Amino acid sequence: MAFLVKKYGGTSVGTVERIQHVAQSIKLAREAGDDIVVVVSAMSGETNRLVAMAREVMPAVVDVRELDVLLSTGEQVTIALLSMALKEIGIDARSYTGAQVKMLTDSSHSKARILNIDTDPIMNDINAGRVVVVAGFQGVDEQGDITTLGRGGSDTSAVALAAALKCDECQIFTDVDGVYTTDPRVESRARRLDRITFEEMLEMASLGSKVLQIRAVEFAGKYNVPLRVLSSFKPGEGTLITYDDEENTMEQALVSGIAFNRDEAQITVTGVADQPGTAYAILGPISELNVEVDMIIQNIGADDTTDFTFTVHRDEYQRVIDFLNANNDKLGAKAISGDDRMAKLSIVGVGMRSHAGIASRMFRSLAEAGINMRLISTSEIKISVVIDEKYLELGVRALHEEFELAE
Repeated sequence: MAFLVKKYGGTSVGTVERIQHVAQSIKLAREAGDDIVVVVSAMSGETNRLVAMAREVMPAVVDVRELDVLLSTGEQVTIALLSMALKEIGIDARSYTGAQVKMLTDSSHSKARILNIDTDPIMNDINAGRVVVVAGFQGVDEQGDITTLGRGGSDTSAVALAAALKCDECQIFTDVDGVYTTDPRVESRARRLDRITFEEMLEMASLGSKVLQIRAVEFAGKYNVPLRVLSSFKPGEGTLITYDDEENTMEQALVSGIAFNRDEAQITVTGVADQPGTAYAILGPISELNVEVDMIIQNIGADDTTDFTFTVHRDEYQRVIDFLNANNDKLGAKAISGDDRMAKLSIVGVGMRSHAGIASRMFRSLAEAGINMRLISTSEIKISVVIDEKYLELGVRALHEEFELAE
């Protein structure tokens, strides 16, 4: 018998039939003796539909408070339907919106942060033998205004509830049956991982793996909530995400997975003055544009100048190039150039901490595949390189083979 939070995403509850399927799965868990809190997203496509209607009414700038009120209705539909489906098959259930649970957040509409959760109503229902069904993605602030948590908010809601309730595990049900060594659509021999550490999952999520949102993994790691990724459509054990233990560390593979992001753009500012403050003179104004800079490299020249290269998201490329060109009288660069068809390719693994030579194996493998690396970034458990996008899939397969990650 376990105390579990089970979270179901939009595809898992996308139709009435799928909601009924989820209800049957919950019934099996209840019959096995588990106490269950369910967190659900809006039905797939519903949030986009609501956003589109909002933009029809307010084409310029949508009022964020009213948008949160609107978007929160998507999950409200799902919790009611799932609770009805459970009752129809003999499982006592009760639904709660974020406000009813009193998931207290700050007042940052569309990107609110959870401050506190009142667990008493939930525990009263659990002790009465009910399944509790909670709307993900939403909360309420001190003024009583409805708030939403932003992208991936339902995952965050589920993890926060699991932490507050001290559950044994938070299970995230989605359309994949776990975390893989890399994207199976790129490498058909990708292998599902039985377990992975919070550190590794954070790196993979930040580097392009879209199985879990970074914020939910951070929350789980902070409060030590074991996470398990499972499929709503395919039975299995999924992938457990947790802190590493000594026994597992000894058997840890050098590289656990390969992550990638196709949406990189590289910008180079050539021939700027090699003096204190140059990096800030370039990146400071860019940060004020609310543009996120990723990898950075600086090459010192022989003529008291330096070349400064960095990456941004592809969608921001032209805006940054135009801005730099418009302000080059202040920078004094000889040239500003770039390429918006780049990709970031990374290897991730806690086993890299205790083994030398991982980087050289990665670089040799890419060289043998004829792939040139433009930028390199490293941390204790990851190595990332920027390459031409056209070589991305070749690079993924080469590294998957080099580090023996196949089935």
